[in-house]
Amino acid sequence: MRTITQRIQSLQSYMVANNLDVLYISGTDVHLSEYVAPRYRTREWVTGFTGSAGTVILTREETHLWVDSRYYLQAAIQIENTPVILEKLGSEGVLDPFMWIAKHSDTIKRIGFDKNSMSVALYRNMVSASENAEITILLLDDFFDQLWGDRPSIPYSTILALPESITGLSRADKINSIRASLMERGATSTIVTTLDDIAWITNLRAKDLPHTPVFFSYLIITMNDAILCTRKSRFREELLKEIAPVIKVVEYEDVLSSIDSSIPLHSSIYISPEQTTMSIFQAVGKRGIIIEGENFSTALKASKNEVELEGMRRAHLLDGIALVKLLSSLSKSNETLTEITIAQKLERYREEQEEYISPSFSPIAGFGPHGAMEHYSAKVDSCSSLEGSSLLVLDTGGQYESGTTDVTRTLCFGEPSDQMIKDYTLVLKGNLALSSIRFPKGTCGYQLDVLARQFLWQAGLLYAHGTGHGVGHRLNVHEGPHNISPKPIKVPLVPGMIMSNEPGLYRKGEYGIRLENLVAVFEEGVTLFGPFYTFEVLTLCPFEKRLIDVSILSDQEIDMLNAYHGWVMSELKDHLKDEEKVWLQEATLPLEK
Repeated sequence: MRTITQRIQSLQSYMVANNLDVLYISGTDVHLSEYVAPRYRTREWVTGFTGSAGTVILTREETHLWVDSRYYLQAAIQIENTPVILEKLGSEGVLDPFMWIAKHSDTIKRIGFDKNSMSVALYRNMVSASENAEITILLLDDFFDQLWGDRPSIPYSTILALPESITGLSRADKINSIRASLMERGATSTIVTTLDDIAWITNLRAKDLPHTPVFFSYLIITMNDAILCTRKSRFREELLKEIAPVIKVVEYEDVLSSIDSSIPLHSSIYISPEQTTMSIFQAVGKRGIIIEGENFSTALKASKNEVELEGMRRAHLLDGIALVKLLSSLSKSNETLTEITIAQKLERYREEQEEYISPSFSPIAGFGPHGAMEHYSAKVDSCSSLEGSSLLVLDTGGQYESGTTDVTRTLCFGEPSDQMIKDYTLVLKGNLALSSIRFPKGTCGYQLDVLARQFLWQAGLLYAHGTGHGVGHRLNVHEGPHNISPKPIKVPLVPGMIMSNEPGLYRKGEYGIRLENLVAVFEEGVTLFGPFYTFEVLTLCPFEKRLIDVSILSDQEIDMLNAYHGWVMSELKDHLKDEEKVWLQEATLPLEK
């Protein structure tokens, strides 16, 4: 196996041979996925960094890796003893990749991108950043095929169909809704390349990516046809017959020829620049006029229907049972666990549920200083034992037949310090404030973000990550277009949207705290000023009472916390063994000043 240095050298030799000054590596796949199959872990192959976000730029002499604050500590450890230079986005004096290229435009004249894993929007940003620098941008085919000798192949797992009792809408309903939207925009066809959108539209699922039940495919929708480009061999014959009246299946490799054969010349084709690669964009551009906008399915799937919402409630009930079983077992066991074995133990409790499928992402279990790394990933040779007095950030989730979960609790081992208790309580106050807010129609997530941060700010503390991300229905644990963060993303929150509420605090070298519930938007009522919305909390798991300083909670906050714990108890008690129920009764006893 070649070392990181040897891999970098092979890429630099490729650059010399092709007269390139820079190679830009986004680390995503041909569908612009956040989490990618082993074949497309190019960022990891080049640098050794395993996080899900980061940009690599190679020159003929250097290799730079840009990550944000979530991944900086992890990246610093993983690239140690390699030639990779780490850049922390958002830090003073650190330019973003585009600005860095522009600054070095005296020596950078030819930049190579893989057109199959570069979005149209990213390409345009690069063009804009370099337009005054006389830089040539070259769109290349996947150059890793030439250099990565033992590169994994594309996975093609078996495809299964979800019934309408889970999805709430048929695939025909969804496709017809997209056709209606196409007509409104003056288009006659669209190409969907993002895997979660395709899975949602078709009501199909598979296991091509870890933790995410999607499948490698493209979907072409015209006014008369819906063509799914994937492997036919992965379908049962009965399923092919079932979807045949609505969807025609062709081979995955036939996507470009299918675009040519299904879309007449001089057509109006709708695509999303942020959700489409340059290779598909170039093929579509030959067929006619392009109309741009976000995939119609992105907004449709973000607002869950009543069947999906009920499924998500069911998934969180099952998840709550597993979480309480774990917490109850910890309270009476003398077993010494590690960051890895506690996550495995929770996984076993989830597996007791017949409706459980898999984790919804790789578990994050960080004890003590590891908890201060926001996206820490424990390894066998470096994980910590849960011994002594400190905090454990346990961030996990599950894929169930009916929905997807994502939950974080911070657990106390040993005796907490006064600082730990105060920090935890301030984070909890932010979680409660966001959960209980009432807001008018048209409000965006960034307008609510400060609610979760206010108490930390007042104490001179902060966290650098977003407060909330969208969550899919039996799909991606991270789903757009909505979120809750300081970034002014102008996507109004609407009923049916599900997102996380996860403020945190991270003291480098000491411990971390994060408290995460999933919440759903619903309309609470209509006043003279129009509709007002609020959040329904979905997550069922008590908070750590030993870490709560009641003296800095308001009476309203105490009432809210007691009401939440009372709800957790009432929902879970009939699903627990006697000793587990006793533990939960104690964990949810009302707090008093």
